[in-house]
Amino acid sequence: MTETTLAPAAPEKTGFLTVATLQKAVAFVVLILLLGFFSLFAPNFAQWSNMVNIMQATAVNGVLGVAVTFVIISAGIDLSVGTMMTLTAVIAGLILTNAGLPLPFGVVGAMLFGGFMGAISGACIAKLKIPPFIATLGMMQIARGLALVFSGAKPIYFNDTPSYYYISSGSVITRLIPGLEVPNGVLVMFGVAIAAAVILNRSILGRYIFALGSNEEAARLSGVNVDMWKIVTYGLSGLICGVGGLLISSRLNSAQPALGLGYELDAIAAAVIGGTSLSGGRGTILGTIIGAFIMSVLTNGLRVMGVQEEWKIVITGIIIIAAVYVDTVLRKKA
Repeated sequence: MTETTLAPAAPEKTGFLTVATLQKAVAFVVLILLLGFFSLFAPNFAQWSNMVNIMQATAVNGVLGVAVTFVIISAGIDLSVGTMMTLTAVIAGLILTNAGLPLPFGVVGAMLFGGFMGAISGACIAKLKIPPFIATLGMMQIARGLALVFSGAKPIYFNDTPSYYYISSGSVITRLIPGLEVPNGVLVMFGVAIAAAVILNRSILGRYIFALGSNEEAARLSGVNVDMWKIVTYGLSGLICGVGGLLISSRLNSAQPALGLGYELDAIAAAVIGGTSLSGGRGTILGTIIGAFIMSVLTNGLRVMGVQEEWKIVITGIIIIAAVYVDTVLRKKA
């Protein structure tokens, strides 16, 4: 049976707005309110140097959020994005520092290795019929262990590759507009977001991702090779995690093999806050980027106000529960 080109599912509506549009609008309003609140009650929050810190943090979380958005829209989940990011950073370190190869080899190698590991997760889910939660939980542990094994449980520093630092922390904008500092990592995040939005909304892969999330059995009966497109989706997610690994290791100027746990929570939270439905079939890249900024602003603002770091974890959990509840209510109304 040949594959059939599927039309995108009709958007769910509440009144005159689609659910996705409404959730994006709510997320954007929340972001503005948070910026206003912390600017008023945290004196150092609105300083440009602190805004740069927020943008750098958002660059990593935003890229990982984009990666997990593809998977969640397909009605899956990926708990390995954080440790996958760490593993790809270690791979870049091995290629650039240990092997002494040029920068492009490290960049491409990290991304391809991430794509390979993601495809393995997808194959476990599609071919072995392992639930996504269990498959990616296992991959999370595998990636964490491999990062420690490959690095010898020690950080890998990029001192021999000075240009690596500029991937995330340099500023092309400053060269064009002196005095305006915008980290390159933010530009990379927006570049990844634009490319991801095009893939999701203007490509066959995007149509099939939405089809898998909306009704996998209907897609199968339409002739779609469901297993193959699941593997491709998880592979794409892993490749994007490779970009996240490059950004965080460039920012730290080192690959830290013990880093990564907890990032998957922020990535999933960013996607859900931005309107991606955990039940699949709905989500946008723009919403995820807004969600990533909300997470970064909230974390940074609480830190500037002197709130203990532990409370950030508590608040993140509350936000995820609230976002899922809002999604459920809007779905019922639609």
